Amino acid sequence: MNNLTTGTFQSQIAKGVHLVDFWAPWCGPCRMQNPILDELSKEMPADKVQINKVNVDEEGSLAVHFGIQSIPTLMVFKDGLPVERLMGVQPKQKLQSILASHID
Repeated sequence: MNNLTTGTFQSQIAKGVHLVDFWAPWCGPCRMQNPILDELSKEMPADKVQINKVNVDEEGSLAVHFGIQSIPTLMVFKDGLPVERLMGVQPKQKLQSILASHID
């Protein structure tokens, strides 16, 4: 999993399918989502899906840009464009299904 910054965000998500977790270290539900994303990153084909994180405390401008009002918020991007937005802790099976639907 990559930590994205304002400087790296667009170049990192420009091609392919990316799940981006907008989170903060003090957020309890975010900490619950982390192990699910760790498992997902090991199970999804790395050449098809990338899982990335944005710490909203450190990258507030990205959170504002994407209208993040609660965390965790998970966004799926395909070729640089947002295609899904999920708020709150999400089960692995649901995330797998959503990501699979965006893989060519």
